[in-house]
Amino acid sequence: MATTTKIKPRALVRASGGPRYAVALAVDALGTGLLRPFLLLYGVLVLRLSAPLTGIAMMAGVVAGLLCMPAVGRWLDRGARSTVVAASMLVRVLGVGLLLATPAGDVWLFATAALFLGIGNQAWPAAHAALVATIAHGRDRDAALAAGRALRNAALGVGALIATACLAGGTTALQSLAAVTGLAYLAAAALAWSVHLHAHPATTRTDGEHDKDDAGDGPAPRMRALLAANVVYVFCLNVPEIALPLVLVTQLHASPMWSAAVFVANTVLVVTLQVPLTVTLSRFPRRTVLALAGVVLTASYLGFLAATSLGGGWGAPAVAVVSVVCTIGEIIYAGSATALVTHLAPARVLGRTLARFELSTGLGLAVSPAVITALAPHGPTALWGSLAAATLVSAAAVTQ
Repeated sequence: MATTTKIKPRALVRASGGPRYAVALAVDALGTGLLRPFLLLYGVLVLRLSAPLTGIAMMAGVVAGLLCMPAVGRWLDRGARSTVVAASMLVRVLGVGLLLATPAGDVWLFATAALFLGIGNQAWPAAHAALVATIAHGRDRDAALAAGRALRNAALGVGALIATACLAGGTTALQSLAAVTGLAYLAAAALAWSVHLHAHPATTRTDGEHDKDDAGDGPAPRMRALLAANVVYVFCLNVPEIALPLVLVTQLHASPMWSAAVFVANTVLVVTLQVPLTVTLSRFPRRTVLALAGVVLTASYLGFLAATSLGGGWGAPAVAVVSVVCTIGEIIYAGSATALVTHLAPARVLGRTLARFELSTGLGLAVSPAVITALAPHGPTALWGSLAAATLVSAAAVTQ
């Protein structure tokens, strides 16, 4: 069993890729926060496209990004690290450039821009995880991955706040927002590329530590179970953004301010607790921690079921309280899932393994809005009961 050590900020920055790379992560996340939540509005308000067409174009971009993941994995397995991270940022520069060049009413050029943005957004997590895994090992790597997620959530939140303020400026402000986003991606790409990190493809596992609970009869069966479970686990990421606003507004008839409060609290908790909670739980095997995340998420879903039954003036505050438990489960999941995948993957196929993991994450994120919105009209039991049962089964599968 590993012992818990305190991670010093300077050591954490080194394990995360160094100061320049940390700045690149922050700038990239800020750019994503500026544009990603408002790409739909850009298509509708600036380009005068219909909402359905805009949504279809954006979905096509996400699908294209997922389809490119096997190629990204193979590129990483040839040893590329900082180059792939920089490329994931540069391809989004191209997407923003096309977005700015798109005339009003041109859905095909908008779809092409969304395609490049989707490829960059999907490729970045695997490339970042591979880079961190090359620099840091063991629990330092886990803490660095957690720190990257906390930094990204903070910058995403700041970017979204800036973008919200820009909405009052109309079309010109949204176009300026897109231009600033493109410049941010370009600066981040330059910083990431300047790290000049390359791995030797033939390198064997170097972290030198295998938790007993992470061992088994071979990586393939364990990885398949983990990838299948991840599709369900990842639903938790869309609970604060989709499920709770839907329940609060349409079922409990609460003020939209409750949804905003839940989202802000989720962001603040992830930013402040991701690293310390990940480090604290590092004394336990990663597989056990990931299973714990499933149990906590299951408990939160049952809590939402109980909270929505209160109705009236108590339902919304109860949902907000339970959302804290859900966020804790999300933090535990995010701090252990990628770390476990990185730990289990043979070094020679690290890139392809991370690519498959991101495919399962993308699949879960893609289907969860449809599943949530399909279950919600059938009542709280159908929604929260189904999520609780599926997550508990996934947690059990992780332990096998």
